[in-house]
Amino acid sequence: MDMTLEVIPLPVSDIDRARDFYRDKVGFHVDIDQEVMPGLRIVQLTPPGSGCSIALGDSIWKMTPGPTPAPGSYQGLQLCVADIEQARAELVARGLDVSEPVRYAPSDGATFLYFKDPDGNGWSVQEYRRRATEPLHRLLAELATRQA
Repeated sequence: MDMTLEVIPLPVSDIDRARDFYRDKVGFHVDIDQEVMPGLRIVQLTPPGSGCSIALGDSIWKMTPGPTPAPGSYQGLQLCVADIEQARAELVARGLDVSEPVRYAPSDGATFLYFKDPDGNGWSVQEYRRRATEPLHRLLAELATRQA
């Protein structure tokens, strides 16, 4: 049985402010912004080129058992790009406050930059140059073809 990670609920204090931030500053696409059932509004946003989205909701945490995470408590969410300098330039042009790239090692995948959303949820952007020639969606499609 295949399983895909496609949606990550994200704790925020103000859905409209978070939607605007992720859409306007980070460049995510708004897939859904509606009340999906009485009393449950969902805003789902997807990074360009991604197969995984984030979901913001005012009652989303009532649907699953366990504790409700506090807005701003998520750290280490990660986006991957083929060119970190280009990504940084685009994010800065959108008005996002991002760090300078940090190169931890010369190998591919060892350069990051960082930002936080209005609630303090922490994101990193990882440069993975290999994605310029080997997009993840193509690799997954090739793997599925080989397994069939």
